Amino acid sequence: MISDTSDSSSDSDLGGRSGSSSSSPSPHAPSPPPPLPSANSPSIVDSSSWVEGAIIVGAGPAGLAVAACLKDRGVPSIVLDKANCIASLWQQRTYDRLHLHIAKQYCELPLLSFARDVPQYPTKNQFIDYLHDYARHFEIQPLFDRCVVAATREQSGDRSLWRVETVDKRRGVREEFRSRWLVVATGENGAERIPEDLRPGLDRFQGTVLHSSQYRNGKPFKGQRVLVVGCGNSGMEIALDLLNHGAQPSIVVRSPMHILPREMFGRSTFAVAMSLMKLLPLRVTDKLLVMYATLALGNTTKYGILRPSTGPLETKAKFSKTPILDMGTFRKIRSGSIKVMPCMGKIDREGVYFENGRYESYDSIILATGYKSMVCSWFKDDGNYFSRDGFPKSGWNCDKGLYAAGMSRQGIFGVSKDAKHISDHIYDDFNFIERKKTNSIVNFKMMMK
Repeated sequence: MISDTSDSSSDSDLGGRSGSSSSSPSPHAPSPPPPLPSANSPSIVDSSSWVEGAIIVGAGPAGLAVAACLKDRGVPSIVLDKANCIASLWQQRTYDRLHLHIAKQYCELPLLSFARDVPQYPTKNQFIDYLHDYARHFEIQPLFDRCVVAATREQSGDRSLWRVETVDKRRGVREEFRSRWLVVATGENGAERIPEDLRPGLDRFQGTVLHSSQYRNGKPFKGQRVLVVGCGNSGMEIALDLLNHGAQPSIVVRSPMHILPREMFGRSTFAVAMSLMKLLPLRVTDKLLVMYATLALGNTTKYGILRPSTGPLETKAKFSKTPILDMGTFRKIRSGSIKVMPCMGKIDREGVYFENGRYESYDSIILATGYKSMVCSWFKDDGNYFSRDGFPKSGWNCDKGLYAAGMSRQGIFGVSKDAKHISDHIYDDFNFIERKKTNSIVNFKMMMK
């Protein structure tokens, strides 16, 4: 519920799914849109609204999950997002052949399961359809095209309030929302991450340079020599997609990593790991996973892919580095169809020098170097609640009235846990305040008798 002190319209549609682009990539990035005003730029707030429930920033899986859990408990909320649709990362910045890498039961949001006819590993479009169904089911109507430029804490008597300032990109006006509860649900993937050591060389390279967020499929790269930089799940799958479309891909492995088969004994590897963790210590589970992976895939070191000294689950827990769940790429690496390259040295106009002294020429470079959180660009806290890389310092419960959803580095699986914790916490606080209001009204009526 919103109390608005001015005439302000809201967006009630869920946003259409954007079609995937198959046009040839450009070697030059598109011109950026005009910059939005910063939090410090002089301006007049055109509207100010009090939100009875929670303000949720982000209409991706995390924001939708929190809104649904709150609604189920009878707590109102509003959802703000700078994009023009829900789950903009999935709709606008993912490649065509993307599938979920873990089984669907571990990717469901709270209170609503996938349809029975959805396969065990949903496609990108099937997951997007699920998110649309989820938003419709819980009647979640985000306010789109709201770019948050500042979120600050204010003290009101003995309680803290959160003030969120946005720019409505459609109308070009600034809005202010205030509430007792703020949920940061913009996720871990706010903007493309390009390692600083690569930037100078990329400026010299005369071929096509794309971040994986711009990659749709391998059709435009047919016949090209393509270097994929980054060997996470996206990089490995993009390399396979390029090969399937007639390109000649190589992939840079910059550090040791674990590769696991996607399934073990006919079950999702993730499901097997979760079952083992209930019975065995983490390190014992890790040893079993690595033993099975070695039997199924062979010795990855022979092909230039070293395994970390810590096991896959321990590596994820300590360093937030997700193991690769192989979709068939490693078989192509073993056959020599996809080349593994060591760390890059110098990039020149036509190719790359590698740290082993080898030089290779390429037509295109695709940067599967991941994403970064952008929370610190708009959340003003002087480092009290969020670290410099934009992640919460204390998990989902940052402080009284401040929460972070989907930022636990546990993927979609972690989103559901965060949403349940946050909704329970806000519900208790909301109920306490509502009871105080009711008691105050009753006392007032008794005094008036």
